[in-house]
Amino acid sequence: MKKTITIIAVMAVVVIFGGLFVIQNVNLNKFGTEKYYVQTKGEPDDSGQYTLPGYDKNGKEKTLTFMKAGEDHKFKENAYLCVYVKAEKGVTSYEEVKKEDIPDKAKEKLQ
Repeated sequence: MKKTITIIAVMAVVVIFGGLFVIQNVNLNKFGTEKYYVQTKGEPDDSGQYTLPGYDKNGKEKTLTFMKAGEDHKFKENAYLCVYVKAEKGVTSYEEVKKEDIPDKAKEKLQ
């Protein structure tokens, strides 16, 4: 009986800490998204939003509107971003990438 309770308690601790690890280290805003690549140009509008053309891995264009999180609402000029887009929500996340990490067809459109 004690052995069963101990096993259940250990399993519960593992599940709880595993869940906390996933919550802290996984960006759920990237799941179920399409990736587009943009190059930041110009200034954001008065509300801090950028509206830029983005290109998927096949070079298909889509106009994307998004803003930089945090207090500084400006991206570095000419930075390359991988933007994560959900059809029903729009842009859900982004990350800066190196030019060489962008798929070739998207890279051609960004030059």
